[in-house]
Amino acid sequence: MRRRLRRGFAHMGTRQLPAAVAGAALIAGGIAGCVNPAYSHLATPKGGAGPVGSGPAHASLPATPGSYLGVFERGIPNSYRQVSRFARALGSQPNLVLDFTYWNEPFVAPFARQAAAHGATVVIDMDPTGPSVRAIAAGEEDRYLETYASAVRAFGGPVVISFGHEMNGDWYSWGWTHTTPAVFVKAWRHIVTVFRQAGADNVTWLWTVNVISAGMPPIRDWWPGNNYVTWAGIDGYLSERYLRFGNTFAPTISAIRKITAKPILIGETAVGQLTGQAAGIPGLFAGVAQAQLLGLIWFDEAQNDGQYGQDWRLEGHPAAEAAFHRAVTRYLDVSPPSQSPDQTAALP
Repeated sequence: MRRRLRRGFAHMGTRQLPAAVAGAALIAGGIAGCVNPAYSHLATPKGGAGPVGSGPAHASLPATPGSYLGVFERGIPNSYRQVSRFARALGSQPNLVLDFTYWNEPFVAPFARQAAAHGATVVIDMDPTGPSVRAIAAGEEDRYLETYASAVRAFGGPVVISFGHEMNGDWYSWGWTHTTPAVFVKAWRHIVTVFRQAGADNVTWLWTVNVISAGMPPIRDWWPGNNYVTWAGIDGYLSERYLRFGNTFAPTISAIRKITAKPILIGETAVGQLTGQAAGIPGLFAGVAQAQLLGLIWFDEAQNDGQYGQDWRLEGHPAAEAAFHRAVTRYLDVSPPSQSPDQTAALP
């Protein structure tokens, strides 16, 4: 498939970013208000509730295959309402909630607490939409990073952070042809080091690539190393009728597993209405299960902007809703995961 530089297009059907991120970054030339008691152990780790104080925060997430269902919804992080509507419509409570963050935006602790109250962990795509990756690597953005890391540490619960997602593609300023792999790796390692020095050991570091295709650089070049990554992630969309889990994700899964044994999460995905959404959903979930992946994050947005920015949303499409519910029930176990032994920092 020919790649084009356009708002939110990535090979194999990656979608538009939320406007806040896309505008600055692209190269173009449950029930709302209710706390599910089944998830309460995530909001109150061992040691009881209360602020974490000034010490390090230690929290991690289980790496059990098939245990994660995530979602991105418009309105995040200002509201949890759409996530709750998604959970109600699909009969499945997400335990990951994706947010895209502008550079220089603060960590939104109230939303992270609200997600935790619903049994979910926030996944933050922290993208360098302002400064150059080289400047980040050189420490010129440390004030922002230190402030962000301190807020994450103060929150205390687990947080997933992905820096510069889809860096192996050429559609973002931090990616291929705009930033060298060596500079990206240096920046990634520097960011992780800043967070660790700030005591934010409650971060799961998610290294997220776009699904690979002919002509793209080897993803190995962008790999920061096992000491700097917790999970590997893959973004890819079933935007054409011929696309299936195998021909979309399998080559990238294979490439990652030649680099590392880290667990793999599908960081963004969806099947579009134009490509037979209801029919394509079972195969997507079956592929996740067969490949022993952690799970997937569904990009639940109606973009209505052609083949690569189509209607990915499930709500309002009864056949797709039913297929999704059946697939989650059959292939995933998204009951609240057991608390990891080192998750001792309490939420505020």
